[in-house]
Amino acid sequence: MKHLLGTDGLDPDTARVILDTAEGLKKTLLGREVKKLPTLRGRTVITLFYEDSTRTRVSFEIAGKWMSADVVNVSAKGSSVKKGESLRDTALTLAAAGADCVIVRHPASGAAHRLASWLSHTNTSVVNAGDGTHEHPTQALLDMATLRERLGGVEGRRIAIVGDVLHSRVARSNVHLLTSFGAEVVLVAPPTLLPTAVGDWPVGAAGSLVVSHDLDPELPTLDAVMLLRVQAERMHGGFFPSAREYSIAYGLNEARASLLPEHAVVLHPGPMLRGMEISHAVADSARAAITEQVTNGVHVRMAVLYHLLAGEEDAA
Repeated sequence: MKHLLGTDGLDPDTARVILDTAEGLKKTLLGREVKKLPTLRGRTVITLFYEDSTRTRVSFEIAGKWMSADVVNVSAKGSSVKKGESLRDTALTLAAAGADCVIVRHPASGAAHRLASWLSHTNTSVVNAGDGTHEHPTQALLDMATLRERLGGVEGRRIAIVGDVLHSRVARSNVHLLTSFGAEVVLVAPPTLLPTAVGDWPVGAAGSLVVSHDLDPELPTLDAVMLLRVQAERMHGGFFPSAREYSIAYGLNEARASLLPEHAVVLHPGPMLRGMEISHAVADSARAAITEQVTNGVHVRMAVLYHLLAGEEDAA
């Protein structure tokens, strides 16, 4: 594996290997006072973020450092991007400086793919940490890791993705990955927050995708519900009347959570808009796996870096 650019094109066997590696790394580090492995010693990992981030950026940095890589953070606000340097020139500069892996987040859909094509003549790997409204593959992988822990797997499970599907790269990556592993995914959103071409999204042959505009009837049949952040920064115009009305129709409060089966899991990629997308009581309840997602994110990103930078060497 040279790059990780999306879950569309990531075959289930490769995804399963990454998830199994993440699980193994988590067990290896469990109880260790010093969480440090020598696996990527001598490797240089650069995070190149053109958008703000807490969870993704921090977890990639921790993942690299726990594997003894040298991690360098580059933000658009503090780099030559502010002077007008193009993404292409920035990428070539980082590769020439010795980057073994560039982890990129960019507001333009397809940016990670373009970056990978510009670096095709180098040994530098590219990881998509979110490109516009397109994909966020490591988020989908950590969500899958969390569901495997809580549910034992997703084959035959019914999983709802609720909220701002239109602007969500998390939803797109999860739809392909979850259906590839045999899940039925239900997209629940108002018509204004669903893409017009949602029926053309890539769906794994083992699973299925359905669309609903009404959350309440779906809740008793769900094994997991994944709430999405309402991305106001990407909205130009009125997509729903008000935050209050959105919360009434699609927010997961205590009354709605009581309709879920006892085993059902609540996920959220963060940051949460408490009181709108999810109530405080549900976010902090035992059925919520939101902090577990963050923990699993570190191990999944460790596994991704391992397979990009060291996996083939170790196999040899």
